[in-house]
Amino acid sequence: MEQLFGTDDFYVVPHLVALVVAYALAFPIGWNREHEERSAGLRTFPLVAVATCGFIQTAEGLTDSSPEAMARIVEGLITGMGFIGGGAILRQEDSVKGTATAASLWVTGAIGVSAGLGSYDVAVMLSLVTVITLWIFSPLNRIGRGAEKGREGADTSAE
Repeated sequence: MEQLFGTDDFYVVPHLVALVVAYALAFPIGWNREHEERSAGLRTFPLVAVATCGFIQTAEGLTDSSPEAMARIVEGLITGMGFIGGGAILRQEDSVKGTATAASLWVTGAIGVSAGLGSYDVAVMLSLVTVITLWIFSPLNRIGRGAEKGREGADTSAE
């Protein structure tokens, strides 16, 4: 039992805290994407945050003496998140769909990395800005699309 709380080389609690924080901060983003019926949702976003957090935590022991090595790992995660996000973007006729989901996946990776590095303040701010952006701008985006459709349907033959 003593090993579970940080003796020898087995430290569960600090890692568990970071993973729970990453999961909790990604959950509202996933909920929004699920609610908006997007391709990635409630399961994907927390898993992305937990995975990126886990990669950082796993690499910490290997990169203690080499900040450059950790930078390369973070760089790989950034690239990987861009690749995953790219899969969420679809081109349909003359429009592009999924860019907000792709950007949300990318920022969710950053939340996981921040939590994994112990920068909880950064992780919280990233989550708040993302959630506020998704919840506030989704209705505004729909209003803008409605106005655009109204202009397209207007009779311009009288000019």
